[in-house]
Order: sequence, then C-alpha cells, then structure tokens
Amino acid sequence: MSTPNTVKNILSIAGSDPSGGAGIQADLKSIAAAGGYGMAAISALTAQNTRGVSAVHVPPAGFLLAQLRAVSEDIAIDAIKIGMLANAAVIDELGGWLAGIRTAAGSDAPAVVLDPVMVATSGDSLLDAEATNALRRLFAHVDVITPNIPELAVLGRGPVAGNWEQAVAQARSLAAEYQVLVLAKGGHLEGETCRDALISPDGVLFEVASPRLATANTHGTGCSLSSALATFYARGGDWAQALRQAKAWLSEAIARADELAVGGGHGPVNHLAALWDGVRPAPARDPLAHWWEAIAGIRAGIDELAFIRRLKDGSLAPADFEDYLGQDALYLRSYARVMSRASELAPTTEEQRFWAGSAASCLEEEMTLHRGRLADQVPEPSNATTAYLNHLRAGSDDYPVLAAALLPCFWIYQDVGKRLAVANHPAHPYADWLATYSSVQFDDVTARAIELVRGVHARADGSTRAAMWRAFEASSVHELDFFAQTAADAPGAGDGVGSITAGVALPVG
Repeated sequence: MSTPNTVKNILSIAGSDPSGGAGIQADLKSIAAAGGYGMAAISALTAQNTRGVSAVHVPPAGFLLAQLRAVSEDIAIDAIKIGMLANAAVIDELGGWLAGIRTAAGSDAPAVVLDPVMVATSGDSLLDAEATNALRRLFAHVDVITPNIPELAVLGRGPVAGNWEQAVAQARSLAAEYQVLVLAKGGHLEGETCRDALISPDGVLFEVASPRLATANTHGTGCSLSSALATFYARGGDWAQALRQAKAWLSEAIARADELAVGGGHGPVNHLAALWDGVRPAPARDPLAHWWEAIAGIRAGIDELAFIRRLKDGSLAPADFEDYLGQDALYLRSYARVMSRASELAPTTEEQRFWAGSAASCLEEEMTLHRGRLADQVPEPSNATTAYLNHLRAGSDDYPVLAAALLPCFWIYQDVGKRLAVANHPAHPYADWLATYSSVQFDDVTARAIELVRGVHARADGSTRAAMWRAFEASSVHELDFFAQTAADAPGAGDGVGSITAGVALPVG
C-alpha cells in the first residue's frame, strides 16, 4: 500500500449526478478538498438536477466488477467510499469483490465507508426488500455506515427518530448487530445545533456539533461527508479525528453554498470554496443577473410570438390588441392591489414608498391608456390572467417572495418595450402604447425595482432566496403565457408559432 508521505488514493463507488452536486461528482470534489486522489467506479447513471431525479439507468453488475478490477489490479487503494447501489445483483457483486481484496490485503486492507442510499427526500424507499437484505450482507465488509435519520430507522427496523437520543440508541443497536461503526447524523432533526457522532457497539466514541446553517443548498451533503470521512481517515488513521476534520470542512462548504449559482432547486454545497480562495478572488456574482440569464429561453419565446412581432410592425389586428388590452386592464387592477400589499409588508420606508407609488401608477397612468381604447368595456378574465394573478396572490404573505414575483412585470415589459420602440413612429397604430414601456421614466422605475429586489435577496437566507427565484421564474412563465393568449398565437393561426411555448424550453417548477 502507499506510504504515509504519499497522497492517499480514494475510490468512490456510487451513482453519477450530471448536475454535479451529489454522487460520484460530489465524492470526487470532496476527496480532492480533503487532500486525496479520487477514483470512481460508477454503479448507476441518473438523469437529475437540483430539483430531483427523473430517470435511473443501472449498468449490468458485471460491468461494475470490471471497473473495480481495472482499478484495483493497477492502483493501491487506501480507502473506499460506497454510495448508491441500485439492486441486489450489484450489491452482491460488490460484496464479493470487497471480500477478495480485504482478505488479500490483510492488515493493509483499505478502510470502507458505506453511505446507504435507501430513502428519497420524499420519504419513498429506493431499495426493494431483496436489495435491502443484500445491503445488510455487505455490512460484513465495511468499517463505517453513515445513514441519515430515515435510513437509520429502516436499518434499525424501527420508527424514524424524533430526537438525538433516539437516533443514538438506534445507531448503537445497529452497530452491535453488525459489529461496525455507525455515524449518527443529526441533519434531519430540528434545533439550532447539528450533532454527529461515531458510535460503536459500546456507545458513543466521538461526537461533534456545529451550528445549524440556514440554506436550501444542501444537495449531496451525505455523499460529501462520507467521502471526506474516508479520505481524512486514510490520511490520519483515526476515525474521531477524521470526523472532526470532515465535519469542519463540510460546515464551511455548506456555509458558503449560496456563493454558487447552480440550479433553481436545492443546490450543492461549495466543496472547493477554500481552494478557490487560494487561486483567485471570489467574484461577487449578481444573483439577479443570473436570474435574468436563466429565463433567456422564456424571453426568446416572447420575442417569437406573433403578437409581439405584429405589434412591432403595426400589422396586429385591432381586435387582437383590444383582447390583450382587456386582459391587461384586469391584470393591472389586481396587480396594483398586490403591490399595495407589498408596500404593507415592506420593512423599510423606501420600499414601502416604491410599491405604493407603483400601485398608484398602475391605476392612474397605465389604466388611462386602457380606458381610452376600451371605452370601459372590460372582459372576463382569461385562464392565463387568472393563473398569473393567483400566482401573485399566493405569495402575498411573504414579502421577499412577493417582491421577486412582482419583478418580471417590470423587467420583461421594459425589455420587450425597448425592442418594440425601435419600430415606433408617430403614425404607428400603437405608438402611445409602445412609448409607455420604452420611456426613460419606465426605465428608471424598472431599475429601482431590480435594485430593491436585489437588496431583499441580499438580506434573505438560503431557503428564502431559493423561494424568491422560484417565484420570479414562475412569474416569467406567466408573462409568456399572458402575451401568448390572443388569437394571433392561437393554434392554427397560420403564423408558424402555434403554441404558447414555441421557441422556448420552459423550466420545471
């Protein structure tokens, strides 16, 4: 095996996460951050992102064995981390290989850490009874098991622990049954402190606690902790010290998770934050610029609508424009009330004045254009109008979420208005309308709205920021639907669009 002065070689056996936050990808980052050389044998392929898993492909068990043999026949392995194992055939094949290399290596056998991937975030079981029994057989070939609270309950054949004392008792029972160390993890429990403990059949060997961090970006924490634990143990030979080091590193990675901008769901931890500090200054990324980039497909879809193209060149039928204005009149009346609600919730006088002034602008200035063209004939709300307003009202008790949900009506209208303004001229049939949304005044109001929401985002914790993004994204989708509801974009209208989502792949959520 390797000498004490060499970099330790750590093998991860797990599934692949193409979004990079969990599985093999998280393992390799964690191993590197902990000072090891990472290797990987892939047990499953997934189609997933920060919002969830949509598909899983499990290669034949024999192919996993071929990967393991290729690595072990050439490279000294100092520690092994095991993650996702999808079925009994894969687990048993792995068990046979582990038994062989551990027997052959004797006292130099690599340490093995098993992170049992058994229960989804939803609470659904990921392994059938046959695979669960095979996983129990695998315990004979591992040193440490690192289940989360729901997985600990399954392995311990008991209820899900509701407090730390129950979790420790379950972990000790499991350790005694299989003569292994069990890492009890408090991440799923409540409280301001998160506790983790290495537990043997005799009780707690070592416990470490850290403040619970407020962030939604915790995707892959189980994978990351177990990989770091294996790596630090390979480097130092002491499980307690390895846990102390792994927990300290992971706490920092979670604390800095919000520095990343990965996806719109539960994002990853910042595995390599300390490394990046050493090689370059960490740029302060504007989160709202990232939001704007993320809805580029939605904005492109709006530009491709027949309604927008015909509005720009003046060929839009007056009836189509009046249909749009009628729905816009309905929308703006309720939009003004929602902005008034934002003014009530806003924590600062500046924000209160902005939302109140914007509400008044809706009713006093923009509605003047509607009344002049519609002669007070306002239709019933369409499905698109109703859906958009229901979305805004749903966040009317949460100020940060509401502020984010209101922003696209400013920002997208200004963006569209600037391009429409290029074609505007005094004889344009909709010149007054185009001028309203391409004016210096509207630019200023939009800039203030963006800056205001940026400030709200800066004050928010990780979970609130994630909720703000989801609200902003959903409003942007509603903007597309709202523009696309006239007859100009109806299926069969002959414009080549034929769908409200033409030219854009809508985000999930």
